[in-house]
Amino acid sequence: MDELSALFHGFSVIMTPINIGLMFVGIILGVLIGVLPGLGGANGVAILLPLTFSMSPTSAIIMLSCIYWGALFGGAITSILFNIPGEPWSVATTFDGYPMAQNGHAGAALTAAFTSSFIGALVAVIMITFLAPLVAKFALKFGPPEFFAVYLLTFCSFVGMGKGSPFKILASMAIGFALAAVGLDTVTGQLRLTFDIPDLLRGFDFLIAVIGLFGIGEILLSMEEGLAFSGKNAKINAKVVFETWKKLPRYWVTSIRSSLIGIWMGITPGGATPASFMSYGLAKKMSKNGANFGKGEIEGVIAPETAAHAAGTSALLPMLALGIPGSPTAAVLLGGLLIWGLQPGPLLFVEQKDFVWGLIASMYLGNLVGLIVVLTTVPLFASILRIPFSIIAPVIVVICAIGAFTVHNAMLDIWFMLLFGVIGYLFKKLDYPLAPLVLALVLGDKAEDSFRQAMLVSQGDLSILWSNALVGGITSLALVLLFWPLLSRLLAKVRPPKPKELPVEQPVD
Repeated sequence: MDELSALFHGFSVIMTPINIGLMFVGIILGVLIGVLPGLGGANGVAILLPLTFSMSPTSAIIMLSCIYWGALFGGAITSILFNIPGEPWSVATTFDGYPMAQNGHAGAALTAAFTSSFIGALVAVIMITFLAPLVAKFALKFGPPEFFAVYLLTFCSFVGMGKGSPFKILASMAIGFALAAVGLDTVTGQLRLTFDIPDLLRGFDFLIAVIGLFGIGEILLSMEEGLAFSGKNAKINAKVVFETWKKLPRYWVTSIRSSLIGIWMGITPGGATPASFMSYGLAKKMSKNGANFGKGEIEGVIAPETAAHAAGTSALLPMLALGIPGSPTAAVLLGGLLIWGLQPGPLLFVEQKDFVWGLIASMYLGNLVGLIVVLTTVPLFASILRIPFSIIAPVIVVICAIGAFTVHNAMLDIWFMLLFGVIGYLFKKLDYPLAPLVLALVLGDKAEDSFRQAMLVSQGDLSILWSNALVGGITSLALVLLFWPLLSRLLAKVRPPKPKELPVEQPVD
């Protein structure tokens, strides 16, 4: 009851014309940021942070958090329409969202993505409202071994749950790890695989790789296939939205499971990107339509979008309660809190009740406003498919180049983008999965840092990965998933073959 009364007080704080207006402005700006590849929610919030210095902290955090929600929504738009992830966590959405658009179901895919995003965020906000003290205590138990175990579980789940060849998955992942190793060693400060090229000191940026692998690679394939969109006759209207909403309750188990995965990865903090990949992999493994994943299955859109929004929202909890940002955007918001003279931590809930509960109330309202805004603008985005590919392809290339250039303001990044585009094209032609490469490139350096820190603490003793029930359970589950393809084959050989059913003789009249 205390939490409910505090939440209603938060609604009374934010329900002013100025704050509602800032909410709409933030959502619209966030959607635009999410649509433009290479900008990202964290960059958008960082760029617009100086605009909030003249506002009250409550109004400022409402606007910035709504930019964040808008970016989460907007990342799905280009993923579904063009197979170009606007945000890192939207990569998994491309696997089934883009085939749905190509099959003429862009409206259903976008509606499912936006609605699932809203549901994932809503579950996460409810969790933040009622379970904040318990979750904060749990998050304090995580050190380098636990972080590495979570990353290991993410990698191994791809091998164990992938439908393709485990060797191709491992080969793709190995290339991703090699690319992630390029640059400055964060532990020793030594240079690795830079080949005396100064620009390689910072390594390969994930966004540049994703823009190339998915955006340029898809354009090269489309050029080969005849410069045409196969889903150009997409039609979006209220009927499509309501028909999609009627289908969504069938996948309530997937939504709940994906929400829990997202909350887990947001708090620990694993992040929205691994949460979306892990949720997609579990949905593919457990769904009765798992064989259709990758061909335009709506459940393949629901799972990653629900998990990504749940993770992105729940990442704000450790930032508020402990001062530990659970995502890059949360880290930018943490800087904003310090600039506004607020100290994140448990005392923030006591000393700044208006601010904390106003922020939590804005999460409820901001996500609802975001859902309304993106659903009402769906026809605008879906109509892009009606533009001839020969016109839109150069525009996409220019947008990709701008997105790649703005990451570091370096011309070399555009060449890297084109190189990754060729790699993406070859991977698709040779039937190698791109997702493991992308996942390893994103999390490879973080997993390496966590592993080396754990080894420094234990003096090189691997038993630290089983030093307590939490890290031991996660590590053991990861190893089971890693060897699951081999174990499943062994179990199939050990099981006795099913007896063949003899044909039943029909009685003679």
